[in-house]
Amino acid sequence: MPDRAPQPVDRQLPTDEARDLISLVRDIAQHEIAPKAAEEEDAGRFPREVFALLSDSGLLGLPYDAEYGGGEQPYEVYLQVLEELAAARLTVGLGVSVHTLASYALAAFGTKEQQVEHLPSMLGGGLLGAYCLSEPASGSDAASLRTKAVRDGDDWVITGTKAWITHGGIADFYTVMARTGEEGPRGITAFLVPGDAEGLSAAVPEKKMGLKGSPTAQVHLDGVRVPDSRRLGEEGQGFAIALSALDSGRLGIAACAIGVAQAALDEAVGYATERRQFGRPIADFQGLRFMLADMATQIEAGRALYLAAARLRDAGRPFAKQAAMAKLHCTDTAMRVTTDAVQILGGYGYTVDFPAERYMREAKVLQIVEGTNQIQRMVIARHLAGPEAR
Repeated sequence: MPDRAPQPVDRQLPTDEARDLISLVRDIAQHEIAPKAAEEEDAGRFPREVFALLSDSGLLGLPYDAEYGGGEQPYEVYLQVLEELAAARLTVGLGVSVHTLASYALAAFGTKEQQVEHLPSMLGGGLLGAYCLSEPASGSDAASLRTKAVRDGDDWVITGTKAWITHGGIADFYTVMARTGEEGPRGITAFLVPGDAEGLSAAVPEKKMGLKGSPTAQVHLDGVRVPDSRRLGEEGQGFAIALSALDSGRLGIAACAIGVAQAALDEAVGYATERRQFGRPIADFQGLRFMLADMATQIEAGRALYLAAARLRDAGRPFAKQAAMAKLHCTDTAMRVTTDAVQILGGYGYTVDFPAERYMREAKVLQIVEGTNQIQRMVIARHLAGPEAR
């Protein structure tokens, strides 16, 4: 029903280059992503051609060094790009966030030789990455992972199963955490595994409530052999690398959540200003006006929170607590705002003819991925009151 075009978010960007970048992203989102989003999500189709376009446009390596093909943009800018992409289609925004997460271990902990060899193709060569930490029996308790990597001469042989892997089965490379030593976090090492490695396979993708266009699957490693030159960081450093990556990844999820929430708000405003009941637009009724006001306020607060955390990161200051706060608040906001958007559309909101129901289904997963919101509360509390007593 609504033909009222939403107004673009008024963004505070640090440079003219960043403003041009957002304009480019909005153009791609409007013409290449949004028009096919509903149909392709319903069909469960992953838009690989969109990711090829994003790679060609320099949008898959925004926060990384230009020396290796990255965009060398601050996180403050990169996250706002994610928000714009997620507002058009969460499969794309989340996919870029996951690819950035998968590239992090090499970019932050790899040797110069490893970075020269692999990063250019990962950041701008059309490749797509996946991040492999979770397992069927170790989700929130990631340090208990069972996948093993055993040294065999100059190689490592990796055996195990990873679970809930975004891009599982279609990724060109996998950043894999595997146990190389003692039990617990100190016995874990990170590896860069090619997607076509012998012995690597993926299960049938999970059938999910939302994000149907983004494949999520178990990844099986059956004696996968990788050279020691693909070990990232030191032996036993993998869990620290994983946690460091997740601090930044949580900001990506926060930005994606605000993108989905903004899309839901735009849909609700458009509907409420066009839909007439009792002789006037339903947006004239105070109950709905207050709902819209609350939705907009929650979104602005979430955007401010993730940007504040991003600016700490860009300044080289600790930001783990703020990243957890941003992930917690922004994803809870997305769930509230999308639920309210469905309510404002009434019966239409419950049909697939309008995107509100899709936004609501997609928002739910953001409260779960990259650390459930209960884990975020634990992280925040540890920063406030110290570790829990054992």
